[in-house]
Amino acid sequence: MADIVEKWKKLREPGYFGKFDYHWGMVIDLDRCSGCEACVVACQAENNLPIVGEKRFAQNREIKWLRIERYWEGEYPDAKVTFLPMLCQQCDQAPCETACPVFATYHNQDGLNTQVYNRCIGTRTCAVYCPYEVRYFNWFTYQWDEPLEQQLNPDVSVREKGVMEKCTFCIQRIRDAKDQAKDRGDRVRDGEVTPACVQACPTEAMVFGDFNDPDSAVSRAAEDERHYRVMEKLNTQPSIVYLTRVEHHD
Repeated sequence: MADIVEKWKKLREPGYFGKFDYHWGMVIDLDRCSGCEACVVACQAENNLPIVGEKRFAQNREIKWLRIERYWEGEYPDAKVTFLPMLCQQCDQAPCETACPVFATYHNQDGLNTQVYNRCIGTRTCAVYCPYEVRYFNWFTYQWDEPLEQQLNPDVSVREKGVMEKCTFCIQRIRDAKDQAKDRGDRVRDGEVTPACVQACPTEAMVFGDFNDPDSAVSRAAEDERHYRVMEKLNTQPSIVYLTRVEHHD
């Protein structure tokens, strides 16, 4: 038992994996985001997220891996609203990883904060430690009425009650791209992986890619002078960079 505990401690240490094979990340331009929530719908369909219903939604039991936060400024008729897509920040120093008693969430070789559903025992500790409130608990085993069960994504498991879940950057798409790159003896090229939210965004406000590649679109976008990370003072080192909205004043 002591050997297992020591192994877990080492795996939790920052930089245990050395340099990541990839470092997947995202840049979100708030100046382009219109708050249409196309990304939310795409995430829901791609990752088999259930519709919990009005009653359970009122009980704060919704399951949305991606939500659009709205920030209002001023009073009518001069009120202004800013939209901010909030999803798992894939932190390099993730508090949820240190909190999980069964190591169901850990940092993998691609810089992703992953979630092992079969290992999760539903303590919800990770949700308490997450400062971004982007982890969700499955209170029930949800069912899809006919014929809606036919639209479920076969590449993604349907989770049952008692487990925590969150955004995975559509890891099933990442794995598929890595398998194809391995078959041709190459690395995943820039633009070959596109999460559902990025693919669905009509204004192209989201850019996804490998931060280890300095020439990738996401690396170039992150160099914009408007860049910032949410709650960066907490030293969680998020892998999502936001570009602040440009305000025009007379």
